[in-house]
Amino acid sequence: MAKQTPPQAAYPATRLRRLRQKDWSRRLTQETLLSVNDLIWPLFVIDGNGDNQPIQSMPGVERRTIKTVLQACEDASNIGIPLISLFPYTDNTLRSDDGIEATNTENLICRTVRAIKSEFPDLGVMCDVALDPYTSHGHDGLLDSSGRVMNDATVDVLVAQSLSLAEAGCDIIAPSDMMDGRVGAIRQGLEDKHFHDTLIMSYAVKYASSLYGPFREAVGSGARLVGDKKTYQMNPANTDESIREATLDVAEGADMLLIKPGLPYLDIVSRIKQACSVPTFSYQVSGEYAMIKAAAQNQWIEEDSVILESLISFKRAGCDGVLTYFAPNAAKLLKRH
Repeated sequence: MAKQTPPQAAYPATRLRRLRQKDWSRRLTQETLLSVNDLIWPLFVIDGNGDNQPIQSMPGVERRTIKTVLQACEDASNIGIPLISLFPYTDNTLRSDDGIEATNTENLICRTVRAIKSEFPDLGVMCDVALDPYTSHGHDGLLDSSGRVMNDATVDVLVAQSLSLAEAGCDIIAPSDMMDGRVGAIRQGLEDKHFHDTLIMSYAVKYASSLYGPFREAVGSGARLVGDKKTYQMNPANTDESIREATLDVAEGADMLLIKPGLPYLDIVSRIKQACSVPTFSYQVSGEYAMIKAAAQNQWIEEDSVILESLISFKRAGCDGVLTYFAPNAAKLLKRH
């Protein structure tokens, strides 16, 4: 076999550093753009009229009363964040094995949605649909006598929860429970009640990750969790399964898809974006946030630069937007750039 002749080196005709020499040329040739329009701000809500409650494992993040949620919504509107996402901290007296408080049209989240829509009708509001903030056992669904999460019975409750939220004025229903068939059932329920324009952003691919600990502290479900969630959340080792999950959710009526966690799963984001061709989002989850904050507080990294670099990586992988606790910080940083 004839010896292959190696291609001639492009250097010095091609010097890739030429385009990197000046700020204007770096900006002109930047392939991936991040803007405030890409940001979704998760907010934790607590009942009452007292002060905000700091979340120890998430420095800078607090549980907010409805009054201070409205202040955050004013900030979001002023800096251009298009969408906020609500998560409740439910009082222990309202938690139960069946999580029925989730369906209460006067529960904390429904009251919060109505308050937001009354003052900020043009701000998008997304609500989590799952039972873990409402159950005494910390699971996303109902348990049978053996402790197994029951799929179909749970879906019935999730539909009722979704309808309560839609009635309150929620713009986007976001089921994060990972029950089979719940997107189709929620879509049908919304259609039957004439909520034709209510969007569904499905947590289509939610892995059984170890990065959710601070979030579970924030909503009060971590300490009460019985066992783990591996029978319904995805195995972190699987990729092909994610395409099946996402494809099914689109077929069932999801308008948008979400992958969770974020940075360790950007390969999944890229695959799903290419396979499904629908608006695709990811969640920079509480553990990711906590790691960045901890490293910054120890002066191991420069926080502002890492915030923007991490969010650009989501966009580069194919995300149309990102749920991130850094949303207000990132929005302010982007205005400076």
